[in-house]
Amino acid sequence: MFQVSRLLCTLLLAQLVASAPAASSSTVVQEASSTVSGIDATATVPFATTDPNQELWGPDSDPSVPAPQRNKLGASIIGPSNPELELQNADLLAPPTTDGGDVQNAKWPFSLSHNRLQTGGWARQQNVEQMPIATSMAGVDMRLEAGAIRELHWHKTSEWAYVLKGTTQVTAVDANGRNFVGNAGPGDLWFFPAGVPHSLQATADDPDGSEFLLIFPDGTFNEDGTFLLTDWLSHVPFEVILKNFQATDPEQFSHIPAQQLYIFPSVPPTSDTPPEDPQGQVPQSFVFPLSQMNATQLAGGSIKMADSTVFPVSTTVSVAEVTVNPGGMRELHWHPTMDEWSFFLEGQGRMTIFAAEGNAATFDYQAGDIGFVPATFGHYVENTGNTTLRYLEIFNGDRVQDISLSQWLALTPPDLVKAHLNLDDETIAKLPKVKPVVV
Repeated sequence: MFQVSRLLCTLLLAQLVASAPAASSSTVVQEASSTVSGIDATATVPFATTDPNQELWGPDSDPSVPAPQRNKLGASIIGPSNPELELQNADLLAPPTTDGGDVQNAKWPFSLSHNRLQTGGWARQQNVEQMPIATSMAGVDMRLEAGAIRELHWHKTSEWAYVLKGTTQVTAVDANGRNFVGNAGPGDLWFFPAGVPHSLQATADDPDGSEFLLIFPDGTFNEDGTFLLTDWLSHVPFEVILKNFQATDPEQFSHIPAQQLYIFPSVPPTSDTPPEDPQGQVPQSFVFPLSQMNATQLAGGSIKMADSTVFPVSTTVSVAEVTVNPGGMRELHWHPTMDEWSFFLEGQGRMTIFAAEGNAATFDYQAGDIGFVPATFGHYVENTGNTTLRYLEIFNGDRVQDISLSQWLALTPPDLVKAHLNLDDETIAKLPKVKPVVV
């Protein structure tokens, strides 16, 4: 019986190799010429395909090009279609043959989010309702005209921000009565711990005001669930308000708005000096000048990181700002304990997410898109355009950490690597023992 089963396995393997696509002939040559030590991979399974699986078109391609076809697989679309969306999502319509199984959607364009329009600005959000895979973080894109105020408020979760355009003045008072006023310009950050009341106001530095990205470490966060000053006081009996503020003239508190202001126009701030405070100012700044940090230059791009090692108050969110040159790639890696919420600032790229047990999916991203990778899921980010790709890797933790596939293999006993991948000594010797990050 054992001999019969072994014969059946051998015949099945031969059939698999014989029926493989165009790369099957090179696979046979590869098998025949292999002289490396270790277990021969073909004793268990055939070699992985060496067929190219690049993106088949891009956002600027001819609208007549997109078709769900790759090599001899698939067929053209003869029913209704949406060419503009298909141009932006080549790897969903015609996925690489290396994709497989089931991976939740890991792309959400802010342009598909419902926008809350206010006098003085707007806000649109993404949470688990838009992207169910993003259980640990939610994002808000907010715009304030010059002078406009995001009213005094607080949240159940911490708030982290990256300024996209213009300058925003932020104010806060902590639980010890210490106050803070600071300005955050393009590329800068701010952070407020959970429950700390604060405000946001666009300065006159840019005549258009400011726009910024807000991150909350809770995928169910809803921007409409914020605790707002005007909303609260409009739901407190008037006599209680007078008693609380020990008011001697009721008229002074007779103009409280009947409903929340949320975002409203005002005069731009003229100073960043906080009111005199007998308790002093907060001991750690709520603003971090990431724009002034020097990036680490790498072979295929650059990276700069801001976590609690340089921005101590930011204990629940950290960030890596990454650039990838045309033709470059953020290397194959994973994050051991933290989820990654990505935001694409400029350029275009693609990312394949590996979710174990044969599950993998590839997504294409453009400026304004959100990506999400759960902790431990293997991935890369490849620049598929002709300009620099710049994006944020945002993590639900106080440190930026990842594990590099190349470095892992370089620091593993060579015979083990040979046994898995059939690499020769020269190739193994070239593996980088120092993390390359962007190649």
